[in-house]
Amino acid sequence: MTRATSPTPLRRTKIVATLGPASDRPGVLEAMLKAGVDVVRLNFSHGSADDHRRRLTEVREIAQRLGRSVAALGDLQGPKIRISRFKEGAIHLDIGQAFVLDMAMDANSGTTERVGCDYKALVDDVSPGDRLLLDDGRVVLDVTSIVGQEVHTQVHVGGKLSNNKGINKQGGGLSAPALTDKDKQDLKTAIEIGVDYLAVSFPRHAADMQEARALLGEEGKEIGLVAKLERAEAVANDETLDAIIEASEAVMVARGDLGVEIGDEALIGTQKRIIKHARSLNRAVITATQMMESMIESPLPTRAEVFDVANAVL
Repeated sequence: MTRATSPTPLRRTKIVATLGPASDRPGVLEAMLKAGVDVVRLNFSHGSADDHRRRLTEVREIAQRLGRSVAALGDLQGPKIRISRFKEGAIHLDIGQAFVLDMAMDANSGTTERVGCDYKALVDDVSPGDRLLLDDGRVVLDVTSIVGQEVHTQVHVGGKLSNNKGINKQGGGLSAPALTDKDKQDLKTAIEIGVDYLAVSFPRHAADMQEARALLGEEGKEIGLVAKLERAEAVANDETLDAIIEASEAVMVARGDLGVEIGDEALIGTQKRIIKHARSLNRAVITATQMMESMIESPLPTRAEVFDVANAVL
């Protein structure tokens, strides 16, 4: 008597994996797909068009050989606002010291007293009393004054600060457009190599997603859009959030920058709120950033990380 076997149940929760130099090692990509990766992410913040083309070609070949259906997500860099570089590569800031963000400063001349910034409109977007979070909140600066092309601050949380670290404004309010010139060129690359979805970074309003869709239309292509929710303005109220969701095929809870802007205490409820609204509007949701991050070094996740993944799914 032969025992009947039931078909493997459909796994409704999918796995997204980012490709990069680590996945270029022989056998790694095939092992990833065999382990269950459903979507590969191509990060346009790093690598060349040839790098992304080569990696996606290999994914397609392996997926076909394995009989797997694997989607490709192109992730646009967006207007990531960064400090410039230091003469020594890094500095240490002490609590209470003065520090200047200088829009007119040479990009390679940063010191313990000041550093340049690649976003010249910062002087228009901040006011005394605002709080700036650098390097994902590891360094915190309180704005004391605006003097010409300089933002003068006092260090609230000190520590090591190295080249090209990101700048966020607590509570949001940086007016940089969601789509940069680089993004528009990368959008064309994404079309050319055949991605299935395109992620737009730092949208503040539905209009940002509509602009991306219009650019795709100009190229004669329809690609699913993913709104990366990482600005405070995007989640400030239900009307704005729902409009962004409806203008997209999927959304990403981008917990890194979003958590910096709104604070971790608010992020917990906001993640649940985004997922609830997206599901009610029949849109897919990706929850990202620091999912099982300890597994970079450890073969097993912590129990807290297991609970984090389960909480995102439930």
